[in-house]
Amino acid sequence: MTIPYPAPQPGFWAATAMIAAIILASTAGEVLTAAAMKSVGDLDEIRSRSGLKGAIRAVLTCPLFFAGVSFLALAFFALLFALNHLNLSLVAPASASLTLVTNAIAGKIFLKENVDRRRWTSAVLVCIGVYFLAH
Repeated sequence: MTIPYPAPQPGFWAATAMIAAIILASTAGEVLTAAAMKSVGDLDEIRSRSGLKGAIRAVLTCPLFFAGVSFLALAFFALLFALNHLNLSLVAPASASLTLVTNAIAGKIFLKENVDRRRWTSAVLVCIGVYFLAH
């Protein structure tokens, strides 16, 4: 039985690009999905009026929903690619935590959400934590 040698790790910029691809695709997917659900309206109200089939139809006929799901699928495959080349202990925390930061920014800009001081503070602390993780 042979023990496989670990593959060489990609350089800093390649690792950064892989993690950035996950973050950008995930954020785009989540923003588009949230926008889709806001445009669809209250699903409980639709369900009470048109039944479960009506609620499902309302979601599945929204083009923003499919755009969001497509970006989320892209983020998933970017995650698989990154995990193939980088350590889990870097990819998982960096992509998950930085997605939190980009979601706060995108929510404020694109969805006009109220992002309070507490969320901005947590986003800054997350960035500091990722910096320490990467170094």
